[in-house]
Amino acid sequence: MLMYESYWQLNTRPFENGGDPAFYYPGESQQAALLKLRYAIENQRGGAILAGPPGSGKTLLVGMLRTMLPERFSPLVHLVFPQMPAEELLAWLAAEVCGTGAGAPTEPIHQTLRRVERSLAENTDRGCHAVVVIDEAHLIDDPGTLEALRLLLNFESQGRPGLTLLLVGQVKLLTTLDRMPQLEERLGVKCLLRPFSEIETAAYVEHRLRVAGAARPVFEPEALTALYHLTHGIARRINRLCDLALLIGFAEERQSISAAQLEAVSEELVAIAPE
Repeated sequence: MLMYESYWQLNTRPFENGGDPAFYYPGESQQAALLKLRYAIENQRGGAILAGPPGSGKTLLVGMLRTMLPERFSPLVHLVFPQMPAEELLAWLAAEVCGTGAGAPTEPIHQTLRRVERSLAENTDRGCHAVVVIDEAHLIDDPGTLEALRLLLNFESQGRPGLTLLLVGQVKLLTTLDRMPQLEERLGVKCLLRPFSEIETAAYVEHRLRVAGAARPVFEPEALTALYHLTHGIARRINRLCDLALLIGFAEERQSISAAQLEAVSEELVAIAPE
């Protein structure tokens, strides 16, 4: 199947939703969140929260954060599906933090926690600091699982927490944590991503096209204005609409993407693939 890259003179598709840091756009909200998260980790704070609307770029921002951290911030453990019982969650984290195979499913929680505590202390003695990222944390609805995460923050070595816990999720994560103040108060750094502004939306599109190898404008200025109103500045929506617009523009042999064409694509997209 022919794709549109060569038609638009691109080296790669610019609007994929993956976590390639090369495509990270430094919006105001994103940069502020990166600064605060780096502060939390590099100063070995116990925990932090990164929340934002669906599709606002949280995963890409975490990927960017990983590339910026010095090597001593290891191991860096990234759990992408945390909706599991407390015993399973702790066993998985213990395997990752300790660098061993998974613990026995029937291992008592206190033994799992002891293994984690010992490994974190040894990690600190080596001059390292562990980072545990819990993605999609808004899916955690079991108080026992949240309590297990809180217990991890009790482990200290040399007067500092043995790890930094980063909870990443949709905005409702903040409401969930409000109901568990004993964990929420341990997460001293809180970052809330907001959608791109109209100016940022246009800059985001142009940045992604440039990284993908574009040597000329592809979207007309009026199209970028329309794009903002159609997507409300949500990165995932921007990516989806722009990707389809480039495909249809290629099929119709367009020289650029106009506002009218973008609106037509949006109407078709909403009709066949509603969110």
